[in-house]
Amino acid sequence: MITVLATIVVLGVLIFIHEFGHFLLAKLCGVQVEAFSLGFPPRLLHKQIGETDYRLSVIPLGGYVKMLGENPNDEVPPELEHRSFQHHSLWHRFLIVLAGPAFNFFFAIIALFLVFTLAGIPYATTEIGEVTADAPAARAGLQKGDIILAVDGQKVKRWEELSRKIKNAGERPLTLEVKRGEKVWHLTVTPQRQEISDELGSKISAVIIGIRASTSFGVDRVGPLAALKEGTTYSLGIAWVTLESIYKLLAREVPLKTLAGPIFIAKIAGQQAEAGVTYLIHFMAVLSVNLAMLNLLPIPILDGGHLFFITWEAILGKPVPIKQREMAQALGLMLILGLMALVLYQDILRLFAPNP
Repeated sequence: MITVLATIVVLGVLIFIHEFGHFLLAKLCGVQVEAFSLGFPPRLLHKQIGETDYRLSVIPLGGYVKMLGENPNDEVPPELEHRSFQHHSLWHRFLIVLAGPAFNFFFAIIALFLVFTLAGIPYATTEIGEVTADAPAARAGLQKGDIILAVDGQKVKRWEELSRKIKNAGERPLTLEVKRGEKVWHLTVTPQRQEISDELGSKISAVIIGIRASTSFGVDRVGPLAALKEGTTYSLGIAWVTLESIYKLLAREVPLKTLAGPIFIAKIAGQQAEAGVTYLIHFMAVLSVNLAMLNLLPIPILDGGHLFFITWEAILGKPVPIKQREMAQALGLMLILGLMALVLYQDILRLFAPNP
């Protein structure tokens, strides 16, 4: 039950934020909004308020804002042309389309800002969760549960600091200050270069000592400005990783099995909800940035495809011919449906795969 409720909340909020971005900018630019829907048809509930029909639809995997004259084939009465999407300036149309992904990105920043301000910024400590057999760390005597306090006399507090110092050291010996229980002592370990898989599944050459972080986390209490800066930096980092993941998928550097769809999202949403509200909000922020980046891909029917058509029109001084645009959108729809089928297939495989 928690998983179902968490999934509804996560998807509902992110879809609403995205569509509200389109809706608000359309209103501000003077474009008539005929419908605002959470979910795809068939329509479940609706209420007409002013010129807009607000809808709750059955299929919860998206939503839409229908604007007057949004389709080039739509006939618009002359007296309403000033309210039509297609009759507005390129600048207005660009902003309206961009607003959806932009609102998702800004939502992530605001959500993380609130979490970091109220609950602090979490970080992985330098406690060792796993030592690889016959790796430099194992040969030097490190064990699970040890806490690394310093590297070459320089104190370390976060796991990322420890990783960076090991990486920057190359293959020269390092002196580690280690705490085990109440005992603190020093030991020497010499990193070695190996081929490993990064967080995206790509094979890379890296300098390692053969340790993994534990699940131990600390929290830094910060003020609002530091929280806003960290939330922005973190969101930009997620955006970069998302784009890098897409590139590596297309370049076949990352296996297709890393793709995740609605079933996997529902599973993670339930787990984060059980862990606490702050964990769920953090997950929503990450997902919101992913949604923003995916929507900006230049694929017809996505926001990025519409932005491509508008940019094309701005450069050439005339819109893309309707026939060519319809063909591109049909191909884009086929691509999106194929991708949805693929991620659903990977979700099902992951769901029924035996636990290691």
